[in-house]
Amino acid sequence: MRKFVVTIALASLSFASFGQIVSLTSAETAKLKSAIKNDEETKKLYLGFEKSTLKYLSEQPNPIDTIRTEGLLKGNPKKVKTQQALADMSKIFALALEYRITSDQKYLNKCVEFLSAWAKNNKPNGDPIDDTNLDPAVEAYDLIKTDIPAAAKKEIEKWLSETAWAEINSKRMKAGRGTAINNWNAHRLKVVGEIGYTLNNQELTNWTIDNLKSHININLYADGTSLDFKERDAMHYHIYDLEPMLKLAIIIDRAKGENFYAYESPKGSSIKKSVEWLIPYIKGEKQHEEYVNTTVKFDRDRAKNNEPGFAPGSMFKPGLALPVLRFSVYFDPAQSDLLKQVSGNPSTWQKVLDELKHK
Repeated sequence: MRKFVVTIALASLSFASFGQIVSLTSAETAKLKSAIKNDEETKKLYLGFEKSTLKYLSEQPNPIDTIRTEGLLKGNPKKVKTQQALADMSKIFALALEYRITSDQKYLNKCVEFLSAWAKNNKPNGDPIDDTNLDPAVEAYDLIKTDIPAAAKKEIEKWLSETAWAEINSKRMKAGRGTAINNWNAHRLKVVGEIGYTLNNQELTNWTIDNLKSHININLYADGTSLDFKERDAMHYHIYDLEPMLKLAIIIDRAKGENFYAYESPKGSSIKKSVEWLIPYIKGEKQHEEYVNTTVKFDRDRAKNNEPGFAPGSMFKPGLALPVLRFSVYFDPAQSDLLKQVSGNPSTWQKVLDELKHK
């Protein structure tokens, strides 16, 4: 594998041309603007979003040098500091989206200010459980990348590229380590893939696709279960493993790539089978007591720390599967009714954005 210092220079090269597929395409943004104008419910939701976003114009970025969430218990000072800094992520995406909706330069300028602050101060450490928190920043950059000053563009793309290559060259990726094949790798693939498609970097996207195929083969089983479920005895981790794979599969599909939802590995495993295995538990037809036989000490530590949902024997709650349903419905519209049932079918701004991407 080529080393980080070499690949940084290559990462800025564009081998393929992808539009704004990680976030919203121009056509989808146009549909959103039309809905805001012509649909009363969407307009009402937008006005709430607009009001919140307007406040961000007077706020200052709060970047952190190193994101630290993985392996830390609730209340840990490092985790608390990180969580406070990560509040920037939703602000960054909101500012980018508001700019796309209104074309008002002040939102673009503020979004660039936030992104540039993170690009200057945040140092990637190759930990996918930490880096997975950067999704909104990547999506925001995808929304505004064609409209920002060259200096800021170079700085932000360098940061995103370094983040992707730190993941690829991380010691946590080495063969023989559990973090090379469990949910860590699912998040690693999603981080590298979304950055690759955002930066139009074919080297990153090719790496992602090759490794996604091997991950599906190693991490998922033909009966629909997963390595993470076996190790943690928890639907929570089956879901945490599937969520990034589904998000990545959507990005690849939107780039006119292979359908990785339906893709079957040589041993017969697939994302589709692992989603369908989960559905009876979401519907309540089957029950599961979480973490009873987990092999991971951190799960027991969180239980001792009285963190909700981690006590051995806690019953799986279908609402925890909403992240999977939100993404899987993209490939299987028949799951829409189940999504409505579990979510309560509320009208939300996020639901509006999700539905723009549906086929």
